[in-house]
Amino acid sequence: MRIIDLRSDTVTRPTTAMRRAMSDAEVGDDVFGEDPTVNRLEEMVAKRLGKEAALFVASGTMANLVSQLTHCGRGNEVILGDQSHIFFYEQGGSAALGGIHPRTVPNQPDGKLALPDIEVAVRTDDIHFPRTSLIVLENTHNRCNGTPLDTDYMHSVGEIARRYGLKVHVDGARLFNAEVALGVEARDLVAEADSVSICLSKGLAAPVGSVVSGTNDFISEARRVRKVLGGGMRQAGVLAAAGIVALTEMVDRLEDDHINSRKLAEGLADMDGLSIDPNRVKTNIVYFEVTRSGMTSQIVTEKLDSRGVRLLPAGPNRLRAVTNYHITSDDIDYALGVFSNLIT
Repeated sequence: MRIIDLRSDTVTRPTTAMRRAMSDAEVGDDVFGEDPTVNRLEEMVAKRLGKEAALFVASGTMANLVSQLTHCGRGNEVILGDQSHIFFYEQGGSAALGGIHPRTVPNQPDGKLALPDIEVAVRTDDIHFPRTSLIVLENTHNRCNGTPLDTDYMHSVGEIARRYGLKVHVDGARLFNAEVALGVEARDLVAEADSVSICLSKGLAAPVGSVVSGTNDFISEARRVRKVLGGGMRQAGVLAAAGIVALTEMVDRLEDDHINSRKLAEGLADMDGLSIDPNRVKTNIVYFEVTRSGMTSQIVTEKLDSRGVRLLPAGPNRLRAVTNYHITSDDIDYALGVFSNLIT
């Protein structure tokens, strides 16, 4: 049976070039700083993001956790969106492992935190309150339709952070989707950030890994945090090699994913029983609602799966589809045909 896997861009498999690079990678002990391929990847990411240094880690969750633990002490508070990946999907790791208190503010439909909401959330110097230390933003924003945050907004948040002496971390798991969608270099999108995490294993199709970037001092401390979390990976060049290919060969083609997601959204919008605004689809993530009586997201995903189209339920009546490297325009046509038969 033909399989169209739209559950996530994490389902991508490494390219032939990645497999070849992994096989040929020169390696050393990365905990000692002696893996030349890891060192090269970290230098590439730091340069591309306009930062001084970078650190290769196992996953996006580890990247965000390392960043928070490096910026914040126990009892400090982080301001973040109530729909953010860190708050929703990372098991409360910063609180569980770092004693960091989350202060959530509402995400707007475009993924932004309203600037007045950020300012209100900053604690005054009072012995009753935790100390605010960090603002976290997500670009692109997963649960808000994969929407990218632009440079004007990032600059405004940076001004607030400087005014109150706070740090800014950007969860940039899909930062390069934002770069492509906005036509703005990633370094400009994160110029206001003190730390940035990017994921290599989503739309960029590497099999494993994320990278944290920031100042030399920040990364030096982050390396210690990575170690205590069990993230020292020794001869990790075999993984970093795929990340290098991902950065050099897979960024520009993200535009194909964006085109396919828009095509999917427009096709779904024409079907009775579904609700979606295609204009809200800016990158590779498509959220939509099931409105037909008697149908739930779980029922729809199970019926679609039996026909080879895989999606994720994101609520009782909400579904998510994510285009990726393996999805072609023809696959979108096929998936829309399956949808049409099921819904009608």
